[in-house]
Amino acid sequence: MRGDNLAMGCTARYFPRPMSSATKPDLTKKVHDLPHKPGVYLMRDRLNRVIYVGKARDLRKRVGSYFLPSRLGNADLKTRALLDSVWDFECHTVRTEPEALLLEGRLIKEYRPRYNISFRDDKRFLLVKADMADEWPRFRLTRFKKDDQARYFGPFANSGALRQTLAFMRKRFGVLTFGRGVPTERELKSSTYQVPMKLADIAAEQYRERVNAACEFLAGKSREALEGLEDEMHKAAKELNFERAAQLRDMVENLRETTKPMRRFTRHTLPGAIDPAADLRALRDALGLKDAPGVMECFDISNISTTHIVASMVAFKDGVPDRSNYRRYRVKTVEGQNDFASMAEVIRRRYSRILLEARERNPDAAEYSQEAPGEALARLAGGESEVVALDENGNEAPRSFAPVRLPDLVIVDGGKGQLSAACKELQRLGLHELPILGLAKEFEEIYRPASPAPLRLPEDSGALRLLQRIRDEAHRVANSYHQLLMKKRVAESILDDCRGVSQARKQALLRRFGSVDRLRKATIEEVATVEGIGAKLAEGILEFLKERQGIGD
Repeated sequence: MRGDNLAMGCTARYFPRPMSSATKPDLTKKVHDLPHKPGVYLMRDRLNRVIYVGKARDLRKRVGSYFLPSRLGNADLKTRALLDSVWDFECHTVRTEPEALLLEGRLIKEYRPRYNISFRDDKRFLLVKADMADEWPRFRLTRFKKDDQARYFGPFANSGALRQTLAFMRKRFGVLTFGRGVPTERELKSSTYQVPMKLADIAAEQYRERVNAACEFLAGKSREALEGLEDEMHKAAKELNFERAAQLRDMVENLRETTKPMRRFTRHTLPGAIDPAADLRALRDALGLKDAPGVMECFDISNISTTHIVASMVAFKDGVPDRSNYRRYRVKTVEGQNDFASMAEVIRRRYSRILLEARERNPDAAEYSQEAPGEALARLAGGESEVVALDENGNEAPRSFAPVRLPDLVIVDGGKGQLSAACKELQRLGLHELPILGLAKEFEEIYRPASPAPLRLPEDSGALRLLQRIRDEAHRVANSYHQLLMKKRVAESILDDCRGVSQARKQALLRRFGSVDRLRKATIEEVATVEGIGAKLAEGILEFLKERQGIGD
């Protein structure tokens, strides 16, 4: 067996160089430097050969699981042999899980690792083919791209999302999918079998216009359709039709996943592992900052429903998450779905609180200076002090201040509107010199207050990757908080047990008061003003909630 393994190494495309150390290295420390990002990892043996390639949704968790003490004891023979052979590993981060799957397949086909079984055959990912030479082009699935007149889209890693997208295209654009050749009589005359409109009523030229529109959509020009679906989703959530809102949310996610441009990886364009220090220097150079932003704070708004509009603020220190300084907010002063006003409220609350904390911790500082708040905080955070105090003997002594500091860079998730709203609040607080930018997700454009045109960085730029990491983290935290509140909202089904309160009346009550707790604090007169609720029923509802005090809060 050992001889066979060595023979395999000699027939590789290059002769690997053995590791210099005779002692197997401890890789657990290296795991701590991995990011919580999707990507691909390569395990190498003592001769530096790639012996296993794997993908991960979270690189640190996945790779770290290999080196847990319990893993070796519970592993099967194949995994145990792999773990015994691993002397080093390398990781490559990507933007999404589908990209990780595509990169994993390409690397397995390139290196043909001994411990990989999947992908070593010629199996390929799905493509969508539209043969424009046909009189009535169809959108069909294939795994091979030929040199013909057809248009190809893909590859697509998620076949389920792809099929859902094709189903949406049938209804949205009225095009044929699957099948072959000229449409049958049933396909031409029926408005429910393949498409929601009769093909018999239009000419082939008109149908080709539909096909071209569908091709543009599949190529990624899907903004208008996605915005329409998102509007429907928000409307359903506003009407408390959460099941329909969830269906539309899943459809939007499938369409985004399918129509998002996918990178094609080659051996010389592998995505690199995260280097926080290098990425910070790249961001400093890209933005023209004096120093690398050691502390960054990023804000995101989540407003799938008007009842729970929430926001997140995540902090990165030295290019890595500083979770102890994360913050979550429930937007209080904004009615309806207004991202700009919501962003303004959260920025105002965050930095006015910092200024207030600085004043409370350093009550004497404000008496000795009329400098701008930003300058004062920078001075205090840096340990500088122009203020002196008298000690017990009457001698001057520097006064110490509790450290309260502003970030080196503020990032808002969004474009010009969100950035403008945030800048106005910072100006009102006297923090107009605080560096800030907006990152618009669709084209990854960077907006800055003093620049009318957005800045676009290369996809492989470390600066852009760093901004994407903090933006994605803010988005994750905001969505998680929103889902938590929505689950709590659904748990307020306590009203289902209240006699006389139907589903329609319950939804009307929740729309009016927002929560069971607020309903409990209302008066009989206020409850009676809700449509379908009279004075007698209002009294019964409040009496019921009084009996159930503590449930649903």
